[in-house]
Amino acid sequence: MRRIAPDRLSPFKAGVIAIVIIVVATYFIFTKAIPFRHHYSIRAVFSNANLIAPKNPVRIDGIDVGQVSSIARYENTNLSVVTMTIDNNGRPVHTDATMKIRPRLFLEGNFFIDLNPGTPNAKEMPDGGLIPLAQTSRPVQLDQVLDALQTDSRSSLQQALQGYGDALDSKPSAADNAEQDPAVRGLTGAQAFNKTYNTSPESLRGSAIVDNALQGEQPSDIARIISGFQRASSALVSRESDITSLVADFNTTMAALASQSSALQQTIALLGPTAANARAGFASLDSALAPTDEFSRDLIPGVLETPATIAAGTPWVAQAAPFLSKAELGGLLNQLQPGTKYLAQLGHYTRQFLPVIDEFNRCVIKNLIPMGNTMLNDTPSANVESYKEFWYSTVALAGQGQGFDANGPYLRIAAAGGPHLIETGQTNYDGFPLYANATLPPLRTRPAFPNAVPKLNRDVPCANDPLPNFNGPASVGPADGSDPNAPPPPVPFDPSAAAAKSPGTP
Repeated sequence: MRRIAPDRLSPFKAGVIAIVIIVVATYFIFTKAIPFRHHYSIRAVFSNANLIAPKNPVRIDGIDVGQVSSIARYENTNLSVVTMTIDNNGRPVHTDATMKIRPRLFLEGNFFIDLNPGTPNAKEMPDGGLIPLAQTSRPVQLDQVLDALQTDSRSSLQQALQGYGDALDSKPSAADNAEQDPAVRGLTGAQAFNKTYNTSPESLRGSAIVDNALQGEQPSDIARIISGFQRASSALVSRESDITSLVADFNTTMAALASQSSALQQTIALLGPTAANARAGFASLDSALAPTDEFSRDLIPGVLETPATIAAGTPWVAQAAPFLSKAELGGLLNQLQPGTKYLAQLGHYTRQFLPVIDEFNRCVIKNLIPMGNTMLNDTPSANVESYKEFWYSTVALAGQGQGFDANGPYLRIAAAGGPHLIETGQTNYDGFPLYANATLPPLRTRPAFPNAVPKLNRDVPCANDPLPNFNGPASVGPADGSDPNAPPPPVPFDPSAAAAKSPGTP
């Protein structure tokens, strides 16, 4: 029988398979990732990532959960952004996660990223999400510590340590002992400090309780507080000019308050009495609330009756509505509205008129009426009221003015010549007096007409003027009882004297 030879790979196929195997092996060696599978990655911003290199591990509680993929500059700043791939055993990573760059063990060398995945209450970080700078930190290097301790700083530190040693080893003075507690008087600082260990357990127990309370309810509460302070500090740094203005304004405000220190002292001194009065007022208010409560309770029945009252008053309202409509009372009010303007003006002017008419009324009551009722001593044997003399004069004027023509009433006076020369006062006839001759001498006026008109003072109210004396010295005859109406002895007429007084014809 003929043996059939097995099929062998051609050299071309063997070369292709070898190339594929080499490519896959190289990918797994350098990437350590499964191909055609999505890898969860996150980014974090650090102030300085010089200590981190690609492929450095990412750990959670010492367990590797990923590695650093790349390191780049964060936008246009001096910060660094680190991209990391996280395995499934490191998920979920929450939005409040924190990262720290820590040194690896001595035998491992280099650094790693310590990841705190955050709290379950926060949302999960999306793929490619960014952890901000406030949630990252890097270790302090020895060179940074040494840079902080320069020559002047080391000298100051030495002086501080020497002073601290002197304070612990020196004996207190008498003045120091007077201010200290009796239990530590006469002891050095170190001896007094050692005595504090006697009471330290109790105080440290309370301090432990306080420290435990300061840690918060969640493990990351302190980290959140520090992160919040960092964000607040960053915001304050970005508003440096505004803070400067705030400090300047605050300084100005404090200076203004300092300039008013005495007034502030008085104000603060009055706060105590004010608080005491306020307390008394609150006490009075509290005591008044009880009657108010009783009043409210008594008001409840009336409030309960309000719906029935409204129901009973609704028909009246329905009937009153047409009466108040525009066709009835409403229209009347519209027609009366223009008159209210004039009534307002009348009220305004009435307020000005009433004081004037009040003064006139007082003048009539206090002066005019008493003057009219004053008895005039017309003759030694006859008296008459003043107001009657006024009516007598009107009757006489009416009797003299009965004549009239087309020009109106006129008065005709005819006087015969006589031995008595009569001279008028200043007239409108060339500014000179007039003269006439009468058969009988004229009767004198009682009271006698004065030579000058009395001065009229308008600043004094009429009601305040004193009553005139109608029965003065010129109102009655002489004391010997002779008739005051008797005519004076006749005066012979002297034409030359009259001609000398007036250029006209007498």
